[in-house]
Amino acid sequence: MKLVAAGAVSGARLAHAAGAVAAQVERWGKFAIELKGPATGNPFAEVRVAAEFTKGARTVKVEGFYDGDGVYRVRWMPDELGTWQWVTRSPVASMEGTKGAFTCVAPTAANHGPVGVTDTFHFRHADGTRYFPFGTTCYAWVFESERLQEMTLTNLKRAGFNKVRMCVLPKTFAAGEPERHPFPMVNGKLDFTRFDTEFFRHLEKRVKDLDAIGVQADVILFHPYGKPWGYDQMPKEVNERYVRYVVARLGSLRNVWWSLANEYDLLKTWTMEEWDHLFRVVEEADVAGHLRSVHHSGPMYDYAKPWVTHASLQTYDFDKTAEWKKAWGKPVIFDEVQYEGNIWRRWGNLTGEELTRRFWLAVTAGAYCTHGEVIAVKDSKDGMSADGGVLLGESPQRIAFLRKLVEGTNVGLQQMEGAYYRCANGNAGKPGEVILYYFDYHRPTDYPFPLPEGASYKAELIDPWAMMVTPVPGTFTGKSDITLSGQPYQAVRFKRV
Repeated sequence: MKLVAAGAVSGARLAHAAGAVAAQVERWGKFAIELKGPATGNPFAEVRVAAEFTKGARTVKVEGFYDGDGVYRVRWMPDELGTWQWVTRSPVASMEGTKGAFTCVAPTAANHGPVGVTDTFHFRHADGTRYFPFGTTCYAWVFESERLQEMTLTNLKRAGFNKVRMCVLPKTFAAGEPERHPFPMVNGKLDFTRFDTEFFRHLEKRVKDLDAIGVQADVILFHPYGKPWGYDQMPKEVNERYVRYVVARLGSLRNVWWSLANEYDLLKTWTMEEWDHLFRVVEEADVAGHLRSVHHSGPMYDYAKPWVTHASLQTYDFDKTAEWKKAWGKPVIFDEVQYEGNIWRRWGNLTGEELTRRFWLAVTAGAYCTHGEVIAVKDSKDGMSADGGVLLGESPQRIAFLRKLVEGTNVGLQQMEGAYYRCANGNAGKPGEVILYYFDYHRPTDYPFPLPEGASYKAELIDPWAMMVTPVPGTFTGKSDITLSGQPYQAVRFKRV
């Protein structure tokens, strides 16, 4: 048997050679098996291949996929240290029973594993590192020119966002007809019985590029904006085959999240039973258990359903956060709160100051928020426009400032009631370690802060727009009156001494 790359194995129908050195793959890395099989007919729909990975009493079965030219692949993200045995399964004799082994070793320093839910309403990586999503929106960036895609990556790294909402299916946008689709184009019409493997290789590369700069890929599987090509009218069996194919290709990547759809309710001919079924397909096919949600325009999906891991909302009704968290028992992300921009549409002309304000309202309500930008520049196609490019707005650096504050204090972002302020309080397991007040549009010149009795705190005045943190002399306990600037949109942070 031939080792073709670290963590990748090329196999024929041969038993694992006795005494051969097993491959080593880091925990939450990618182990890949490559097999040769039939290339005639329609292998995408007619041939199945999988692999079983066994360690002790545990066996994990992973579905593979066809990658063109008679090549089949099975990919898995191992999550447990030690030696794993594997064997391939397929109705095709040449791909049945190939065996091997590999050793799962400790991850490298930059590999914290996939993100999951912690403390009911928050997130952390598999290694325990806390994760606070401060994301942005680049729906169709993988369909833009190579120049614009590289520009997008450069700007994402500079801006400091750590999550991107992105589509697998193209949508109508300024760049016009995509160079490639997820399905091959035949005589001007998409062939929904097959997949374009070159497109998917490029998609994988871009998701990996995001991981390299510390960005989670919130992968959107469906949306209502592909009508010119018929994506909104694909048969049910095509929808399921497409979902399984995407999961098989991307499910071994640790920075992937699944969003069943953007504005799912605008796909008017789809039933709730179809959405529930596709959720269960993703849950069953994705053995890595990546995060799963769906995004709405009008009526919300029932985020209390067991296959949903978190709520993905299109609203800026932050005052209902506590109500929703109680009803769903899951993290809440305000994934679309309108966009900083200058276009005529009502959702696309927020000021940078207003979008920054909405991030603070979300965070101090105990939730999370996602940025978007649609700034049109005359005679230029480089503006972000929610599809990738250059960030031109004023909010990204202020959002990055808030992210730094949150990550630096590691607050649990649990909501507290207030008079005319918003307050986030608590570190997981240590309530009251950090208290963050946000005064929104109110502008008091002083405020009597009701701090816990018997505990001492240092205070800091925070100007979210100027991105300034100013220490207040002394320490404070119990009811403490502090002089403020009298300006709107100010914050105060208390750290327990």
